[in-house]
Amino acid sequence: MKLPTAWRNKPLFRRQGDVRFKSGMEASKLLIAEAHRRDSHEEEYIDSIASTMECLSPLFDRNPRYAFVAKQLMEPERFIQFRVAWMDDLGVVRLNRGFRIQYSSSLGPYQGPLHLGPHVTGGLIKALGFDNVFSNGLTGYDVGSSVGGSDFNPFDKSEAEVQRFCQSYMTELAKYVGPDIDDPTMGMGVAEKEMGYLFGQYKRINAKVTSGNVPFMNKKSSEVPGKAVVLFAKEMLKDINQSLMGKRCLIVGSGKTARAVAAKLLEYGAIPLTFSDESGHVYEPSGIDASKLRTISNIKSDRGALLGRYVISSTTAKFNEPSNIFDISCDLCFSCGPIKSINAEAVTQLADNGCMGVIEAGHKNVTIDARHALKSRGVMYAPHIVTLTGVNIVHAHKHDLTDDTLEAEVHRIYNDVKSAATEFNARGDLFAGGSMVGFLRVADAMLAHGAI
Repeated sequence: MKLPTAWRNKPLFRRQGDVRFKSGMEASKLLIAEAHRRDSHEEEYIDSIASTMECLSPLFDRNPRYAFVAKQLMEPERFIQFRVAWMDDLGVVRLNRGFRIQYSSSLGPYQGPLHLGPHVTGGLIKALGFDNVFSNGLTGYDVGSSVGGSDFNPFDKSEAEVQRFCQSYMTELAKYVGPDIDDPTMGMGVAEKEMGYLFGQYKRINAKVTSGNVPFMNKKSSEVPGKAVVLFAKEMLKDINQSLMGKRCLIVGSGKTARAVAAKLLEYGAIPLTFSDESGHVYEPSGIDASKLRTISNIKSDRGALLGRYVISSTTAKFNEPSNIFDISCDLCFSCGPIKSINAEAVTQLADNGCMGVIEAGHKNVTIDARHALKSRGVMYAPHIVTLTGVNIVHAHKHDLTDDTLEAEVHRIYNDVKSAATEFNARGDLFAGGSMVGFLRVADAMLAHGAI
């Protein structure tokens, strides 16, 4: 297909004189500069824009019109911020900020996670919403992108306080979400209990609570994201003629996804070595088996419980030995911890200790500098925009999702991402491939919709 050259002659920006570009890389730099000009205070959002636009520059070379779509995509469709007032156990009224960003509905109704924690800000929500556009788009399903949450910390609150907060949060959020409109899913700090409280309040306010006979805010997907992460790791190892059998795996984090990752690794004969939380990390030199995993799950099921309790029940566990979890020798690292938990220094330690791959199982766990370090050290990297597509698979298949279907869908998505990376001269770069696949699907839909 012959593309019109007129798009390259059009100004990308018309703020203080016409600004044009001659190459895809120049277009990317212009878009990044525009993000800096408008949102320089939002560090996480700038990081997301910069890393993604650099990957998309080959697309802008091939079809300059896509640069104009990328400019449009840099602004979310809707960003909602509101006050969440709730009463603590002492009868004191507490206040938090609530957020929901409905970033793109080009492919279908909004869908995306809710995150709770003191680290949640408007800038972070915006960055995660932008990333989610590509993550949801690359799956091939008809689903849009949204992300929400609050700066409320659920881990130092009582169960009654968490319930009161969730009810207050949903009282306002219910005005903007609903079946076939916006479907919130589980995220950081939001597990089955929180989703239950949120859905209960939504059901109290609204009559319609199902979509296609599937309950709105379905809670049955809690283990699928972790399983999908391991399946992506399996596909990545298959490319180098290896398997998960016998691989010693470092797990950073101890939440629901981290424990689901450990359970799936055990199924494939891998050896989980660690879990971590804010108190430190536990290390089992011989590996964490199913019995030890059940013990850890029982501990972490109590709100606010810390991993340090585990050493009482194990004679072989080491707590904070060595002092840095990345000093432990491993074959693979599954990062299910906090945002930016793996930096360039951590990558150096992992690579020096024989780690062959880092698999992101949490949102934005790996910093941009760490991503560059992984590439320079030849360490395989599976980014969160690719690995955290399990929730979308659940949403698409509803009641019909089986382990075989999940594995087939992961295989399909992985091959799409790998093929795109190869086609655009980025062989093996799953972040670039995932960004391109997701962007192309969303951009083509946006072009059909016009200037909206």
